[in-house]
Amino acid sequence: MGPLNGVKVVELQGIGPGPFCGMMLADMGAEIIRIDRAGAVGTPASATDFLARGRKSIGVDLKNPDGVETVLKLVEQADVLIEGFRPGVTERLGLGPEECLARNPRLVYGRMTGWGQHGTMAHAAGHDINYIALSGALHAIGEKDRNPVPPLNLVGDFGGGGMLLAFGIAAALYEVAQSGQGQVIDAAMTDGSAILMNAVFGIMNSGRWAPERGTNLLDGGAHFYGTYATADGKHVSIGSIEPQFYALLLEKTGLDQDADLPKQMSREDWPMLHDKLAAIFTGKTRDEWDEIMLGTDICYAPVLSFEEAVTHPHNQARNTFIEQDGVKQAAPAPRFSRTVPELPDAAVAPGAQTDDILGTLGLSAQEIADLKASGAVA
Repeated sequence: MGPLNGVKVVELQGIGPGPFCGMMLADMGAEIIRIDRAGAVGTPASATDFLARGRKSIGVDLKNPDGVETVLKLVEQADVLIEGFRPGVTERLGLGPEECLARNPRLVYGRMTGWGQHGTMAHAAGHDINYIALSGALHAIGEKDRNPVPPLNLVGDFGGGGMLLAFGIAAALYEVAQSGQGQVIDAAMTDGSAILMNAVFGIMNSGRWAPERGTNLLDGGAHFYGTYATADGKHVSIGSIEPQFYALLLEKTGLDQDADLPKQMSREDWPMLHDKLAAIFTGKTRDEWDEIMLGTDICYAPVLSFEEAVTHPHNQARNTFIEQDGVKQAAPAPRFSRTVPELPDAAVAPGAQTDDILGTLGLSAQEIADLKASGAVA
């Protein structure tokens, strides 16, 4: 099931954003064949490797010409290839865009890197934090007079990386249906994290964003957009930007009784107003604030841990989280009215379907045995 049912993807095994992209495609119903290293065969599957759900796996030695030829045969039957190596690696392996598109002119060849396929940094090592640092995203995140704070690896690896590539693949699949021609997608986390910042960049360009982090509307500088500690050491989130929502915040906290309260957008008063709200929120527990604010137009929500999020009534009503093999994880998203995605199978061990996958290529039992004997596959 799912809107990508029937799409066949070859994924060269990687880490982080590449597997996340594969998960997004598998969640939508695509068939994913992951090319694992032959040396990894024998490694057990992990029920908590959520990014690897929905795959079939074949163990291949990509330094063996017969192993490379096996992957090219799979490419001939595929709609998409995903790779997340440094620029030039797949070319040296004999699995670059030129070789793959020669075998399958309709192929969508998806490349996932941090810096991109070209540029002065293209061949350097890096991680999410470095890519969002270079794009300008990291500079804007953190408290005033403190170091920038990495927002986990959500902005580079996943939002600006894996999801960007998944979107690019969906767009390219639509285009190939019109033109009959495949193409190469260069998805870079520097580019992706930059485009995620475009709304903020727009505010910056309008002169309404101060360069000092932690002093602006959306970075924790505004007293009406941030988090507050409660009496029980937990936290709540407030996002009362619009005037009518802010008025309700003042009413529920009792600040509307202060006749000398500064205007909402008086930026120089934000620190003082933040201190006032902080003192008020510490006067009640998080559950008590839920009773007062949850479900109102204040734009309020308790800050939940993963365990709490799984059991929250709203998330349960939407089946936001789902259980597989006794392990809770986020369900496939977004939702579709007709081609309803289902949770794919859990991660499999490297090489778990080697024989079955080779069988789809029309290889005989002897040919499969010969490939294994040569070390090309495992």
